[in-house]
Amino acid sequence: MTNTDERKAGVVGAAIVPHAPQFLTLPDTEDKAQVARVNVAMRDLGDRFRALDADLLIVVSNAHCDDFVTRCVPAFALHCGLRAEGSGGHGGPWPIDGEAGYALLRELLDLGFDPAFTLDAGLGTAFTIPLEFCGYPRAQPFLPVFVNAYVPPQPTPERCFAFGRALRLAIERIGRRAVVLASGGLSHYPGTPQYPDPDIATDRVIFEHLKSGNLRYLMRFDGAALDRTGNVECRALQILAGMIGDRAPQAAIFEPSWHHIYAVVGWADLAGRVAAAPLYYPATAPERSALAAAIFALIDSAEARASYRRDPAGYAAHLDLATDERAALAALDCAALRDHFRLNPMLLYQLAQRIATA
Repeated sequence: MTNTDERKAGVVGAAIVPHAPQFLTLPDTEDKAQVARVNVAMRDLGDRFRALDADLLIVVSNAHCDDFVTRCVPAFALHCGLRAEGSGGHGGPWPIDGEAGYALLRELLDLGFDPAFTLDAGLGTAFTIPLEFCGYPRAQPFLPVFVNAYVPPQPTPERCFAFGRALRLAIERIGRRAVVLASGGLSHYPGTPQYPDPDIATDRVIFEHLKSGNLRYLMRFDGAALDRTGNVECRALQILAGMIGDRAPQAAIFEPSWHHIYAVVGWADLAGRVAAAPLYYPATAPERSALAAAIFALIDSAEARASYRRDPAGYAAHLDLATDERAALAALDCAALRDHFRLNPMLLYQLAQRIATA
């Protein structure tokens, strides 16, 4: 029997994948074994995604100055047609889930985003290579979501992240279960003299953060930094970060080539988030509110401090505190108050300073 939680609408699987055109043409300049490794990693993720019983497949990527370059250059666009014409080695029609496109568009408008939509835009291989390499049949309908990566002014990282959040909520509202492939990056400089020199050092740092589940690291890169490091296409990844938040992936590979950095990062289980590290300055737990109030009274009142100095244990004994709280306060055990009772260290610093002052 299927668990009802497993049938919940929303994003159920996600991946960051490359889309280098060399994957299709395989010229002599390419490392065939490397391309095969990338294909195996993507195919494995595709197999896991197909086991999730999703009913919506989304590819988030960018145009390469083809359909969206002069006539209209939207920050974000959804394809709402019935089919789209492919390009290169993927020429011919591709089936589009235009019904989902329209449904999401309506929800996004209600959520404060007004992306463009198209009924006839073509598809570059940035959208179709991820499908083939993840093992989806060509007959599989999907929804292309475009983000402007190459034509300034592009959407900011903050806007991409917010769009991702809105898109996730829109998916939940229309009751669909979606797998999302964010296709783009890592670094490469198509059409420029920098093309043979991708920024491996920067990409390795990005990848390690993604591998650890720190997707918000992508937000450190503004438009200028994305351009400088060859990562303008990472806007698709920033959208995905908004959709799924910080989560540790179940699969991650890093494959540098002479012109692209291929990274494959996948989440076939989105149940758990990355555990947050303990805060140095934690919130006061409700059950410690009386203890925190007693400490603040000592900080605030000279009379209370004088009484405490005369008889710490006696002062604490009259407070409505638990026995162990009274003991820690009477001993002025700041380590216990901080580490065991999880009180704010700044509050305890103020307490120690005021008690020590004659």
